[in-house]
Amino acid sequence: MVSSLSRLGSDLREILHEQVEYRELLFSIVQRDLLLRYKQTVMGFGWAIFMPVLNTIIFSIIFTRVTRVDTGGIPYPIYAFAGLLPWNFFATALRFSVASLTSNATLVTKVYFPRELFPFSAVLVSLIDFAVAFTVLVAMMVYYHIGVTWVVLALPVILLVQIVFTCGLALLLAMANLFYRDVKYLFEIVITVWMFATSVVYPVELVGGRLGALLLLNPMTPIIDAYRAVLLRGTLPPAAPSARAAAVALVMLALGWVVFHRAEFRFAESI
Repeated sequence: MVSSLSRLGSDLREILHEQVEYRELLFSIVQRDLLLRYKQTVMGFGWAIFMPVLNTIIFSIIFTRVTRVDTGGIPYPIYAFAGLLPWNFFATALRFSVASLTSNATLVTKVYFPRELFPFSAVLVSLIDFAVAFTVLVAMMVYYHIGVTWVVLALPVILLVQIVFTCGLALLLAMANLFYRDVKYLFEIVITVWMFATSVVYPVELVGGRLGALLLLNPMTPIIDAYRAVLLRGTLPPAAPSARAAAVALVMLALGWVVFHRAEFRFAESI
């Protein structure tokens, strides 16, 4: 037990040291990936806005015309967009992370540097898209006369928890897809199901029963609910679910990073 903890501490120290040493390379990869993502596109960063806006329109038609959802007095379009925006960041970051190692095979096999820079770059590029699309949410808040209160100061903490959780999953998915190429296909199924198991477009409390209780264990639900709380309701998110989501995020990052780091020597032979 003591030796395992000692090894874990040694791995984490080595990992953090490498990140500091190669931080400039990470920024270079982010810049490259950002340019590649929107190279030869007409809309450019407009795609970061288009998808959450389109999905908001679709779900607004469904949940205001076909059936109604109780959103606690919040207009449904902004309720949906405030959920779709962070979810789109999460899903897009993981989608690009899955193939981040296999799409950089030459660098993975021939040059040494921390390979986790590739999934981290995918997360950071998606974070830039999130920041661009966030301007639409601000415009919607102005349109619906939703004011900002002091609790908005908690927004960076909520975003940090989501980034930590996303990075942990990104490492595991990138590594898994390198060893088993089926992962990228299974991911598309899982991420679609996961969206409807999260309070993205409706409160999961509506499900009720054992299934509803199970859905509330989903760490993305308190994260997305926290965005709505501080931005749309002007209140702090519930402490217990938020603390649970933060703990899961930290464990996921630590686990993903250590497993990724220990398996890194096998990457070249699996490309």
